[in-house]
Amino acid sequence: MEIRQNCRYAVACVTSMGVRITPADRMAVQNSNQFYLQATSAETNVLNVASSLGKPCVALTKFVEGSPIAAFIQAQLRARNIAYEGQTVPQGGPWGYRHQFNIADCGFGLRAPRVWNDRAGEVGRTLSASDFDLDRIFGEEGVQILHLSGLILAMSPETTRCCLEVARKAKSLGTLISFDLNYRATFWAGREEELSEAFREVASLADILIGNEEDFQLCLGFKGPDAGGKDLASKIESFKGMIGEVRKAYPNASAYATTLRQVISANEHLWGALLYDGNDWYVEEPRPIPIMDRIGGGDAFSGGLLYSILKGWAPEKWLQFAWACGVLATTSLNDYAEPADEKQVWDIYAGNARVQR
Repeated sequence: MEIRQNCRYAVACVTSMGVRITPADRMAVQNSNQFYLQATSAETNVLNVASSLGKPCVALTKFVEGSPIAAFIQAQLRARNIAYEGQTVPQGGPWGYRHQFNIADCGFGLRAPRVWNDRAGEVGRTLSASDFDLDRIFGEEGVQILHLSGLILAMSPETTRCCLEVARKAKSLGTLISFDLNYRATFWAGREEELSEAFREVASLADILIGNEEDFQLCLGFKGPDAGGKDLASKIESFKGMIGEVRKAYPNASAYATTLRQVISANEHLWGALLYDGNDWYVEEPRPIPIMDRIGGGDAFSGGLLYSILKGWAPEKWLQFAWACGVLATTSLNDYAEPADEKQVWDIYAGNARVQR
């Protein structure tokens, strides 16, 4: 992959920002009265690895005018070294626009985590490419990688058109495209044909494709090969077979990646990953990892992958760093990874949990 140089931003994303509330002390939502609040979106969670490690990033989004939640989100993004651009629109009264609430608990033991999305009236559903000066952002200032996820692409007809227009413009100006397929059945209901076409176009532009077997099947229409069972070893071989077909249909991509997760309990998972760079396969065999909060591990993996590519490392290190960033996210109550430095990530990969003095 040829990475554009002398850019203002390392990574940009199109996103709809909201807030996430989680009960304290691993309690369940329905029987807790203390909650932790954070600003969130799948896409900015990807940016957070690069932004934490000093690379300038920008979120293309939309805000509600005068909203204290919007002000909280903006402050959180500034604290995370993520710039933002976008329109601010009037709320339109108590039943007008707002930022979404993501209500979740971490689970414990055999009590699984639960996530409830409350997105009615979400201002980010009205995103339009005309909200942004794309020639300035991607042309004059420059962006090295644009990251898109299937969540924002499928959120509404407006966000679908927005993502397509932004991806086309970014690609024409030399920006690499990263696409995490991120299938959600509730977003696709009643829009299957329209979204299949849109996802195929973005995948055809993508330099980096991220997704599990189900994502490739449901978003892009691939028929998964017989896995021969549901164990992780079978999933690895099954995914490898599928990517052979994906490459034929989407030869523009230079990297194809997925994570592997087997849930032992809410507190322990087996965590692995796969990467194909167009020439060779790289595999991180699943290892047991302790879990504080599982949400965000996949986004942190994507963020680590993009950071590694920006650093110009060898593909083997892309996967190692991405795997460890996913682990780092699961050690935090935040749904994103915020590494102190590269060493912290590499220590996780090496299994070195000794105290740092």
